Amino acid sequence: MRYLVRAAVNLVNGSTATGVLVAFAGRARLRRGPDRLLIAAGYQLPVPPAPAFCVGNVVLIRTTDLPSGSLRHARKSRLLSHEARHATQFAWCGGVLMIPLYLAAAGASWVICGDFGAWNVFERLAGLADGGYTPKQPRWSAAPAGQEAVEAR
Repeated sequence: MRYLVRAAVNLVNGSTATGVLVAFAGRARLRRGPDRLLIAAGYQLPVPPAPAFCVGNVVLIRTTDLPSGSLRHARKSRLLSHEARHATQFAWCGGVLMIPLYLAAAGASWVICGDFGAWNVFERLAGLADGGYTPKQPRWSAAPAGQEAVEAR
């Protein structure tokens, strides 16, 4: 039911239609995916440089190496699960309004740690590791990346 609601909200807010237009512009082939997602395989435009990204309920990926047939019942990969979380974020953020919000969060992440994703609130909520991101320490932190501060007793 929650996937149906997400799909309906993203259809009404225009983000899925925008995703379909981006897929066509990038010469990607659309297929049905799991959880009411559309998979746009073979995306060819140079921006964004990510191997996969989401607009509404459309997950755009550069590769064309997908299982044959419908993906509707296919087991989701970690990356597809990550992108599905972004689809939910599109629903919560009012559709295409998420794009400038995401870009602002990416800019803030760059200022914090020199990486567009590591401190981006949208990427963190979607699961950094699932999206292929690695945690980074803030520029002003003295601790090596991946180590948490030890609390003083």
